[in-house]
Amino acid sequence: MARSEIKMIEDFIFETELAVRLTDISYGNHVGDDAFVSLIHEARVRFLEKFGFPKPDISGKALVISDLAVSYKSQSVYGDKLKFEMGAGNFTKYGCDIFYRVTNTETGNLVILAKTGIVFFDFAQNKITTPPEAFSFQFAPA
Repeated sequence: MARSEIKMIEDFIFETELAVRLTDISYGNHVGDDAFVSLIHEARVRFLEKFGFPKPDISGKALVISDLAVSYKSQSVYGDKLKFEMGAGNFTKYGCDIFYRVTNTETGNLVILAKTGIVFFDFAQNKITTPPEAFSFQFAPA
């Protein structure tokens, strides 16, 4: 079976820590794949808030997740503290990718590598649109 490969960025500009909750545990007694999607979402919200974007509406434009890729590297269990290192890259006319490197803070084990593709959407015109200047200024390379 072919495995998805995520080409990671080298420079992470933000980190946050999340604890694995009992509700994140699957019947396999480790963090379930669906729970990792929720943990990634929480980390992304913290990332955006840190850089001045506390709402899903950024200068009148909505941020929409266009894709998600997750590569699982090791198990995580109830009580683990996970460090999410994050950054942005692969900039396009309509958005970019947000990258995640997640490690266990106690063992140092790499738990997952992930990326979410984001695009900006204008709901009034019902179409994708260019990122707001404030977003591009904060994250896009000069």
